[in-house]
Amino acid sequence: MEEEKEDFRKKDIRYSDLDDFDRTILSALTEDARLTYADIGKSVGLSAPAVFERVKRLRAQGVIAGTSARLDGAAVGKPFLAFVHVDADGWGKSQRMLRLRKFPEVEEMHSVAGDTCVILKVRTASAQAMEEFLSQLYVLPGVRGTRSFVVLSTYLERPVQAEVTETWPDIPMPPE
Repeated sequence: MEEEKEDFRKKDIRYSDLDDFDRTILSALTEDARLTYADIGKSVGLSAPAVFERVKRLRAQGVIAGTSARLDGAAVGKPFLAFVHVDADGWGKSQRMLRLRKFPEVEEMHSVAGDTCVILKVRTASAQAMEEFLSQLYVLPGVRGTRSFVVLSTYLERPVQAEVTETWPDIPMPPE
């Protein structure tokens, strides 16, 4: 059986390498990836060919990792969302962990420091489907336990943003 290998390390691109035009272009694409280069150029103050060249460079550098559609979980039959903390023996970037990528319910997988090894963002059709998914985790060698945090409401869910907060805005707090 051929061992599945993948390099999870990012290319060494510093955020300081991106200028204001790049960040504005990235923001526009994050909002709506279907925008034309001409439409983006109008909002940025560049020509369509200049935007095209910048987008081409950002793709080549790995800043733009891909383009995808954001689906509504409930609309595709997966309204049940949870974050699952997985504890395991000798966990890390192992073949055991990589097997979890095969489950379409797993939307995100993060190796973390702290009192757990891996955090998964999992979306299923129901609580029963989540229970079945969790039972599949325990089949993996070395899994000691899980803790699940069920999402009741989502107030913000968005992709990576290109903007960088230089100074924190003054947000007035309500009186206590």
